[in-house]
Amino acid sequence: MKITLMMAVLALFCFEVQAQTKSTAKVPAAEAQIKAAVLAAPAAKRDGAAVYGYDASGKFVLLRKGTNELICLADDPAQEGLSVSCYHKDLDPFMARGRAMREAGKSSDEIFKAREAEAKNGKLKMPKQPTSLFVYSAPAEGFNAATGEVKNGYLRYVVYIPYATAESTGLPLKPDAPGMPWIMHPGTHGAHIMISPPRN
Repeated sequence: MKITLMMAVLALFCFEVQAQTKSTAKVPAAEAQIKAAVLAAPAAKRDGAAVYGYDASGKFVLLRKGTNELICLADDPAQEGLSVSCYHKDLDPFMARGRAMREAGKSSDEIFKAREAEAKNGKLKMPKQPTSLFVYSAPAEGFNAATGEVKNGYLRYVVYIPYATAESTGLPLKPDAPGMPWIMHPGTHGAHIMISPPRN
């Protein structure tokens, strides 16, 4: 029985080591993560943007300090395809709070309600001026994570204007034509203008 138990423990240990090695191997080099992450930013802003990504153990870390107002997030190696984003630094408290709650297992609805309450009571600091978010994505077959090369990427734009409404902006609540700006979550802390250009 002792031998069987030892073999089971050894087998479990080997499995965990293999799983950890596999997970670690999936994380691209920092240079490749940065290269792909900044594709979400306007070209003139890419060199100076701060970039967050993942270290060899899969921990979310700062990969590069920034010299301008943009913060970029590298692709999550645990997810298929490419999804990177860059946003104005004044949105960082809002974004960081969302990441922390997602990591804690909160749902999208729970996150929205918590941030709404925290923004209203002053705990969560939201930008006082319109601030930008750029989101760049690509299917798995168009993304080489090891090199940071991307083909057939798609860029969409978001402008956060907390508590803005359709009436205060003149924007519709849904797009009537491809690429038309519209406002989402009007009247809340998360009010933002969505701009999704037609895909080629």
